[in-house]
Amino acid sequence: MRRLPPLGALRAFEAGARHLSFTRAASELCVTQAAISHQVRQLEDWLGVRLFARRGHALALTPEGAAYLPELTEALDRMAAATQRLRRRTDGPLRLTVLPSFAMCWLVPRLGRFRALHPQVDLRLTTTAELWNFANEGFDLAIRSGLGRWQGLRADLIARESLSPVCSPALSAGPSPLRELGDLRNATLLHDTPRSGWARWLAHAGITGVDAGIGIAFDDAGLVLQAAAEGQGIALGRLTLAAGALQAGRLVQPFETVLPNDYSYWLAYPRVALERPEVVAFRSWLLAEAES
Repeated sequence: MRRLPPLGALRAFEAGARHLSFTRAASELCVTQAAISHQVRQLEDWLGVRLFARRGHALALTPEGAAYLPELTEALDRMAAATQRLRRRTDGPLRLTVLPSFAMCWLVPRLGRFRALHPQVDLRLTTTAELWNFANEGFDLAIRSGLGRWQGLRADLIARESLSPVCSPALSAGPSPLRELGDLRNATLLHDTPRSGWARWLAHAGITGVDAGIGIAFDDAGLVLQAAAEGQGIALGRLTLAAGALQAGRLVQPFETVLPNDYSYWLAYPRVALERPEVVAFRSWLLAEAES
């Protein structure tokens, strides 16, 4: 938790300190001189130090005030610049950053329905698994996997995730069929990141004698599902992402044992983003799709 003085008091001090005049500070902030004086006293009381040395009608900064001013000015300038960047794109495209696997397996197959409802929205989608900075990278919304706790952001739950083995129908019924859990000892395991998934699922299912460290590893959950659908092995599928392929019959789920995943999928954004009608429209559509 940040322990900060009231923003109004900080702005009053910063303006008064720059001008060394409460009158000019009041003019800049469109308040009265008395209001500036009151807010500065409030800040001094909050900090427990004197920021101004008052010499008759003249103002001078104390050493504490002189040390505080440049850092406070820099912080307010950065806040103003970040706000300006957000405001500049309120009439531009709706920019969305999405995990590649979620985009490929879940979002893109549904986007046509959003376009049918909102053809006027200019949607720009970027796929990346990296962390992001809304102020510097120009995104309005992000879809990420995690616990839903990102500092300074609001997060809406899209789907909770669970893990279970999936493979192609041909592999499941092939020369080495997967009828019992023990049959996994003869299967090629497909891994995504992190590779600890198979070890956790095997322990959850009570299976021993399977080396969870061997097989083929991918850095993307969507690629793992694609490899499984092509018969290259059996993947520990993220069932939210695998749902479409399971419904279409490209994948089958040979075993019923399911392991809940710690991470879920979230729509994350700064609260100011909700000032854009396009953001509100996309958020409402996305959450409705997630519930259907």
